[in-house]
Amino acid sequence: MSACKTVETGPQPVNINASPEARTLLNFLYNIQGKYTLSGQHNFINRVSKYSDEVYRITGKYPVIWGSDFSFFVEGEDYARFGHCGPGNLSDPSDSIDFLDITIDEVRQNMIHEAIQKYQEGYIITLMWHCCFPTEGDHCEGHNIWAMENRPSAETWKELTTPGTTLNDQWKAQVDNIAGYLKQLQEANVPVLWRPYHEMNGVWFWWCNHKGEDGFSRLWHMMFEYFTEHHKLNNLIWVWNTNAPRDIPGDEAFDYELFYPGDDYVDVLAADVYRKDYKQSHHDDLRELAKGKPIALGEVGELPAPETIENQPYWEWFMSWGPLLTWINEEETIREIYDLPRVLTLDEIIRKDDGIIVVP
Repeated sequence: MSACKTVETGPQPVNINASPEARTLLNFLYNIQGKYTLSGQHNFINRVSKYSDEVYRITGKYPVIWGSDFSFFVEGEDYARFGHCGPGNLSDPSDSIDFLDITIDEVRQNMIHEAIQKYQEGYIITLMWHCCFPTEGDHCEGHNIWAMENRPSAETWKELTTPGTTLNDQWKAQVDNIAGYLKQLQEANVPVLWRPYHEMNGVWFWWCNHKGEDGFSRLWHMMFEYFTEHHKLNNLIWVWNTNAPRDIPGDEAFDYELFYPGDDYVDVLAADVYRKDYKQSHHDDLRELAKGKPIALGEVGELPAPETIENQPYWEWFMSWGPLLTWINEEETIREIYDLPRVLTLDEIIRKDDGIIVVP
């Protein structure tokens, strides 16, 4: 395949003040649409690059995308149930589940240092946030996040999204902390694929299943405006990350468009796929909603098969979730996808002053 190079003009990010680095990254995503899929790996906040290194052990190649999570500190007697998402104060679930002697600020700062280092090594950075409900700050029981049917009422949601209320002020205090870390990345010229409040069309997180203009869309608009206008965060590519729709009773994920905050607030549309649920409609429907914007597999459990990559060519990247890389994927399967010609690994992209190129 021939080299693919960014150009100075092209599709514009939704933040009109986006940094040169963010613009370069977004242009690169547009340029590889339908041609390549970037390999990616999520790493738990307290294990920095453990699972990216595991990919290298198995395949001899590093994934292009390095992912992590601002996370939270889990509390409560059933804390071990939530080890799968990598709370910052738990040891790795592939080891024993124990509390770590570290603060939330320390573990987040370590992650930021690693993200800067990884960017300097050529990686693309994506970050997310499993966040407690704002009244709890950064320390809560897992059920505070995985609220299921105890999600906020319409009245509570209105208070959350109404400026000047006590709950809205608590939300601002919570996100101010995250903005401070993202500002460090901006000062280091690190662009970020930023995918907050993921899987909002499901029924499990507290931010899930709030339909309509005053539902999830209002929360997304609120963060976008607060980060871009108040905090002047210009290094973010805004990734709206859904779950692939499904009709499993008690574990539903509804149609994408019911939660879409609008073209003016989203750079990239993504879907998470677990349970090998790579329906063609997940790809095609998201692409239709995107109207030319890039689409991606924000998280995956089972890696996509070669035929999925071939039949769903507009997935810009896939990102395997933490230890699921080897828990539910055979090493042969991992090597197979990393060896596909259209799947790019770290050694196959080069970042230059005038853009990012793919090594032919």
